[in-house]
Amino acid sequence: MEKSTVYFTSFKIRHQETLLQKLHHLMKKAGFETIDFTDKYAAIKIHFGEYGNLAFLRPNYARVVADYVKERGGKPFLTDCNTLYVGSRKNALDHMDTAYLNGFSPLQTGCHVIIADGLKGTDEALIPINLEYVKEAKIGRAIMDADVFLTLSHFKGHEEAGFGGALKNIGMGCGSRAGKMEQHSDGKPYVDQSRCVGCHACEKICAHGAPVFENGKAWIDHDRCVGCGRCLAICPKNAVEPTYQDSVKLLNYKIAEYSYAVLKGRPSFHISLICDVSPFCDCHAENDIPIIPDVGMLASFDPVALDQACVDLCNQMPVIAGSRLDQHLKEFGSEDSNHEHFHMNHPDAEWETCLEHAEKIGIGTRKYELITV
Repeated sequence: MEKSTVYFTSFKIRHQETLLQKLHHLMKKAGFETIDFTDKYAAIKIHFGEYGNLAFLRPNYARVVADYVKERGGKPFLTDCNTLYVGSRKNALDHMDTAYLNGFSPLQTGCHVIIADGLKGTDEALIPINLEYVKEAKIGRAIMDADVFLTLSHFKGHEEAGFGGALKNIGMGCGSRAGKMEQHSDGKPYVDQSRCVGCHACEKICAHGAPVFENGKAWIDHDRCVGCGRCLAICPKNAVEPTYQDSVKLLNYKIAEYSYAVLKGRPSFHISLICDVSPFCDCHAENDIPIIPDVGMLASFDPVALDQACVDLCNQMPVIAGSRLDQHLKEFGSEDSNHEHFHMNHPDAEWETCLEHAEKIGIGTRKYELITV
């Protein structure tokens, strides 16, 4: 496979030049205007940030992307899917409240927010892909309804995937709650009976009779359960929880295959900003100090090449003193400047398997040419 082209610009500006103008210029140079947006719905997949976290991308950047889509005749909307865990983005109402509190209102961004998998995370499109690990991906319906798919990703560390970049934003981010459960686990939830109040909501929503009640408490019969996640979404006490039994490697394989389901058959374009590189995902309600200095903005039609370019640039950066990465370097006794930042940040995590598998199934290539604009 030939090299893909990845375009890069730093956060360094000249007099009277803004970062927002630089982002627009980067997108133009990377070929954004070759996409036909005329009268087409354009999903801009972004992470709105868990409430309390301040490392997420500023909504000003989303405004640049949305305005550019409208300039080209398209109809943009910002989107994400509900989270699997309990937090400020578990359902669409809380999710939208969080997005607005974090600045992603239509007045600020110039477009609306649509939570792609609906009120309770159950509005999903089933996309047959018949790949090695995923046969039918469960994707937020609004994302699959869009004609054009765009990503605006905050590049940062991640405790399971190694880092969160374009593929993580696409694969995990676009999965419905049941889709996220399939990627994170063996697909079968369980009941924390200390929180179960015996309301039978899970029993009423299940089409397969999997919730069973004994002594007023529910448990899930895994022989009947099909892993749809409906009970997890409906429980008023958050007593139904996913199991986390898959290896990190298998998680990354599934992220790649879910990304394939989202991307196939329609135009897409991807932007990643390497700034405030926190050691953990923006799904956390808190954020630690960055592990490296800000790097810049990148754009490409190839999300695999984009992720590879981002991690390569990050690994060229010095480590910020006092950061989690700096502490780990001292703890593990490594002063080697050639260490791999994201593995050292989370030694139990890995990222290469996701990119390797994404390349294998034809999403893109890890080989790239970096063009500075």
